Amino acid sequence: MPGHVYNQFVIRAPLRDGLREYLTKNGVGTEVYYPLALHLQPCFAELGYKQGAFPHAERATQEVLALPIYAELVEEQQAYVVDQIAAFYRQGS
Repeated sequence: MPGHVYNQFVIRAPLRDGLREYLTKNGVGTEVYYPLALHLQPCFAELGYKQGAFPHAERATQEVLALPIYAELVEEQQAYVVDQIAAFYRQGS
């Protein structure tokens, strides 16, 4: 039976864009995979949904951030990512 491939490790982060910038400056790659809620994407415009129709989904698009995850990511690299996230929030950004 196939197992999980763990191709994304996504968190919800207050001040996501500031955190992303901070992590980038400190050598940690990140990604935002879904910057626009599905109901607001042009391909779903014919459904007629407008901004505010799904506030939880819209808020999530402002907070989700994918962190590094891959087989070769060693424990000390994982700790570095965690430490950098903690440092960002400690500085009160």
